[in-house]
Amino acid sequence: MKICLFGATGRVGSAILADAINCEQITEVTVLVRDALKLNNSSSKVSVITGDVTNLEAVKESLRNANAVVSALSTDGGTALSEGIKNILVAMNFYQISRLITIGTAGILNAQTEFGKLRYQTAESRNKKITATREHHVVYDLLAQSEVNWTLVCPTYLPVGEKLGQYRVQKDFLPKNGTKISIFDTADFAFQQLFSDQYLCTRVGITY
Repeated sequence: MKICLFGATGRVGSAILADAINCEQITEVTVLVRDALKLNNSSSKVSVITGDVTNLEAVKESLRNANAVVSALSTDGGTALSEGIKNILVAMNFYQISRLITIGTAGILNAQTEFGKLRYQTAESRNKKITATREHHVVYDLLAQSEVNWTLVCPTYLPVGEKLGQYRVQKDFLPKNGTKISIFDTADFAFQQLFSDQYLCTRVGITY
């Protein structure tokens, strides 16, 4: 499988990149980064394209040989995340690529206590800085309206932590009493979705 990875220099993205490099089933990883010097890799599997996800032509170039796409893009205080996802969806349609795994946030999962609301819209969410969560909400809406087979992995509080290999997941909700999940276990679950159709076109809450 050949994949395209966005956000490869970020915390979760760098862990996904390591998983891809170490996986025999992945034969090529193309990454789009703004600064190649921040990319920590020395694998012949990795092809690096320097550019910005808000540039459609750069995104198209990155997806040219891909069978699937993984996005670990983060928010920047503006709309770069949603603009990037729009470009990714356009490029996927252009090349007829169907599989997309992306990282979101637990705030856009369904609330347990108030029907019809998302967690960030209720007291369930401890994060009071909701600008980034709203941007993730825009991404969720874009995915829901798309025709690709997406999976939106939604971790709760993300310390660096370590890879334990044991965690809880739940479709559309954060598992009860979930408080944290490491970047490595988040990456592990997201990476595994490349080889699974269990959570197609849905959000997945993940926590210990």
